[in-house]
Amino acid sequence: MSNTVAITDSRSGKSVELPIVSGVLGDPAVDIARLNKDLGLFTFDPGFVSTCSTKSAITYIDGDQGVLLYRGYPIEQLAQQSNFLEVAYLLISGELPTPAQFKDFEHHVTNHTMIHESLKLFMNGFHYNAHPMAMMVGIAGSLAAFYHDSLDPENPAHRMITAIRLIAKIPTLAAACYKHSVGQPYVYPKNNLDYCSRFLDMMFAVPAEPYNVNPIAAKALDLLFILHADHEQNASTSTVRLVGSTGANPIACIAGGIAALWGPAHGGANEAVLKQLHEIGDKSNVAKAVARAKDKNDSYRLMGFGHRVYKNFDPRAKIIREMCYKVLNELGIQDPLLEVAMALEDVALKDDYFIERKLYPNVDFYSGIIYKALKIPVEMFTVMFAIARTAGWIAHWLEQNQERDVKIGRPRQIYVGPGMRDYVTLNDRS
Repeated sequence: MSNTVAITDSRSGKSVELPIVSGVLGDPAVDIARLNKDLGLFTFDPGFVSTCSTKSAITYIDGDQGVLLYRGYPIEQLAQQSNFLEVAYLLISGELPTPAQFKDFEHHVTNHTMIHESLKLFMNGFHYNAHPMAMMVGIAGSLAAFYHDSLDPENPAHRMITAIRLIAKIPTLAAACYKHSVGQPYVYPKNNLDYCSRFLDMMFAVPAEPYNVNPIAAKALDLLFILHADHEQNASTSTVRLVGSTGANPIACIAGGIAALWGPAHGGANEAVLKQLHEIGDKSNVAKAVARAKDKNDSYRLMGFGHRVYKNFDPRAKIIREMCYKVLNELGIQDPLLEVAMALEDVALKDDYFIERKLYPNVDFYSGIIYKALKIPVEMFTVMFAIARTAGWIAHWLEQNQERDVKIGRPRQIYVGPGMRDYVTLNDRS
C-alpha cells in the first residue's frame, strides 16, 4: 500500500497522488506542495486549523488525551521536578542540562538582566496610564536598536546570545512597564535572587522600605511560567515563525509574538476571566451566570472553561489547581472575587452540563486567580504570559534558523472582490 493520498478533480478528471508525511507522534499530514502545479488548486483552511505549517521537535500536544510534552517530557513531570530556567534551556537546546550546563546558562541569563539606561527615556515617553502590553510591544521591539551587535540570524553565536538576552531582559522590561503605569521608580534587577524572585522584587519593591519575596509566590510564578513556556503552533508562535521566515532579526520576531499574544482570544484569556469575575461580582450571582451560559439563546459564555485544543481536559489546569489552593491558603487571601471563582469551579466540576461538554476549568482560569492573589494587576496578566512564552518563541525561532531551506511565509487567499473593471475619471463619476 502506497503512503499517498489521491485527489481527483471531478471537473476535469485529473488526479494527483500526494505523499503522506508522518511525525513521531500525532496524526500524519498530506504534503500538498504539488496540488496547485498539478491540479491548479489551493487548499482553503480558515485559521489554518487543519494545516501543518512546519516540522518541529519542540512541543507535542494530544488534545483528545490531554497530553502536553516539552521535547518529549510530560508537562506533569517538569512542573513537579524542574524550574523555569531549566525548562527554557530544554526548549532551546533540546535536552535537559547537566549541572555544569545549567550553572553556565543560569549565570549568563543572570548577568544579562539589566537594560540599557537609555531605555528609561523610552519608557518615560509612554502615557502614564498606557496599557502594559502596549508598552511591551514597543519597548521589546526597541531592543534591536540597543543590542544590534548580535542580530545576524545566520550566526550561531549571535542566535544564542540574543536568546539569552531576551529571556533575561523581558522580565526587566515587564516590571518597568508596571512601575511606569503606577508612577513608581524602576527597580534594578537583583542578581542574587532566582529568576522569579528577581522579577517579583522588580515589580513590588520600593526605595522607601525593604521587600521580602514570599517563596510560595515565587514558586507559584515559576510553575505558571513552566506551564506557559510553549504550546506548539498557536497564533503567537506561528507569528514569530512567519516574521522569522523573512530573515528578520530575533528581537523583531519576538516583538511580533508579543503583539499577537495581546488578543483576548489568546494571551488575554486569563485577563478576560478576571474581568468576568468582576462582572459577576458576588458568589450569589454565580447561579444566574451559569444559567445564562447554558441558555442557547444567550450569547453569554463563561471564560476560562474548556479549551479549543484540549477536548478532554487541560493537563496544565490539573497541575495549577493544586498550586492555586496552596497560594490562597498560604497567603490567607480573603477576596470576594476569588470566592466567585471557587463557586464557578465547583459548578463546573459537578454540573452535568459542564461535565458532558467537557467544559472543565482551564489553565487561564486558575492562572488568573493566582496572579490576582499575588497582587499582580489584571492589565499585567498578558505581560506575565509574554515573559513565559519568550522561551518557547525563541526556541522556535532557533529551530527555524537551523533549517536548511526556510521558505518565506506566503499564505494564499480566495479573492472575493470585484472583477476587472475600467477606471472612471473623477468628473465622470456620478
